[in-house]
Amino acid sequence: MQERGLERFAGVRPWLLVVSVLVVCGAARLLPALPAGWNPEAFAKENTLKLRTIEPQEGEHWSTVWLVVIDNQVYVRLGTRAAGRVEHNTTAPHLGVDGGGQRFERVRGVPAPESAQRVGAAMAEKYWSDVLVRQMNHPLTLRLGPEG
Repeated sequence: MQERGLERFAGVRPWLLVVSVLVVCGAARLLPALPAGWNPEAFAKENTLKLRTIEPQEGEHWSTVWLVVIDNQVYVRLGTRAAGRVEHNTTAPHLGVDGGGQRFERVRGVPAPESAQRVGAAMAEKYWSDVLVRQMNHPLTLRLGPEG
């Protein structure tokens, strides 16, 4: 039975097999990488998470932010200071995330201005003190998640 399986490769040049394997392995490295244990619904019960940015002069900084989960996606709304840190982050678009008892070293932060109103409404529903916080400037809404 095994002989029969190898027969289909009888006419294939060995170099073509090697190139094919290398192409497949290279393509696998480009596929989205899901941070191990990343589960947006697990964040839904959390009140805060920490975002790590790395700035050229200042180095590593952790910002504590509120979060909401909408349609199985984690969102954060950032004030001017945190948004500036994300803008100057040397590992952009990747951030470190600490929350829900887990730390993720490489999470993609994607600006989501189209979701700002939905995120604001979800924040108002989740956090009673948002009645005051929403009056502050929040120039950046980020969707956090796996590569891709």
